[in-house]
Amino acid sequence: MKKALVTGGLGFIGSHLVDRLLADKWEVVVLDNLLTGKRENLSHHKGNPRLQVVEGDIRELRTVKNTSQGCDAVFHLAAHALMRLSLTDHKADLDYNLIGTINVLESMIANNIPDLVFASTSALYGNAQIVPTPEDYIGIQTSLYGAAKLASESYSEAYTEFAPIKFWAFRFGTVLGERCRRGAIWDFENKLLKDTHELEILGDGKQSKDYLYVKDCIDGIILGYEKSSNHVNIFNLGLEEQTTVDELADMVIQEMGLSNVGKKHTGGNRGWIGDNPVVFLEIKKMKNLGWKPKVSPSDTIRLTARWTLEELGGKEKLATKV
Repeated sequence: MKKALVTGGLGFIGSHLVDRLLADKWEVVVLDNLLTGKRENLSHHKGNPRLQVVEGDIRELRTVKNTSQGCDAVFHLAAHALMRLSLTDHKADLDYNLIGTINVLESMIANNIPDLVFASTSALYGNAQIVPTPEDYIGIQTSLYGAAKLASESYSEAYTEFAPIKFWAFRFGTVLGERCRRGAIWDFENKLLKDTHELEILGDGKQSKDYLYVKDCIDGIILGYEKSSNHVNIFNLGLEEQTTVDELADMVIQEMGLSNVGKKHTGGNRGWIGDNPVVFLEIKKMKNLGWKPKVSPSDTIRLTARWTLEELGGKEKLATKV
């Protein structure tokens, strides 16, 4: 039986990855500091002898070394991903994303772990001038988050030159689905539950994104890991269909059963500093391996909107406003 360490395994994407690894008969150790992760994300696995959850921080080398002992692979999803917070805390991305990754790499060397699978980001492409954007595109960095993820990839690649480690990086844009408690849909529904007449949208609403369903993302990670075996493997995970933020907002409004909602756009053509207005990834490399997303962006958005409404107790709150 293979054993994996999943950092950030109580988070949104991380918990879905744990679901998949357990279904594939892996033994899994989760390391999560619970800043954004939630134990309830894995509560349906309570009592599973193949799952161990450890509360700890990837910034602490000893913790990572101890939890990774005996593992065959590390799936590294723990990260600081709050771009807007990075505007005031300039070291968070360095500490969590880069130093944390170096601690993972050092622990892998100490414990003779051969495989590192890394959750990267399309943010490292910056405001890409080539769309769809291929994996070999080098852009100007627009966020500390993207810069730290790029540095983490670079360090990991360099480690493979002197350590017996293989490296997989999966770059994706906006991932949605059950357990997603941040981002536009979460933000929009919270706003609409307070005011059903007007929705504030950061940016001009024309930002164009690829909204990838979380289980399609996990399928891509597992398939890419299993079917590629170079010492460095870099892949985009995205969609070949784009959706604007205004279109997403319209679907959220419909799923909440609202009408005559005015839109108030704030800012320029991007939502905040570090937000890239167009995210459109070339996925030819993954398609050549046999991966293709199964869920359309509209279905992904609507499914996430319905889950979010239930999570927030939205139907009951809306009923009191009628």
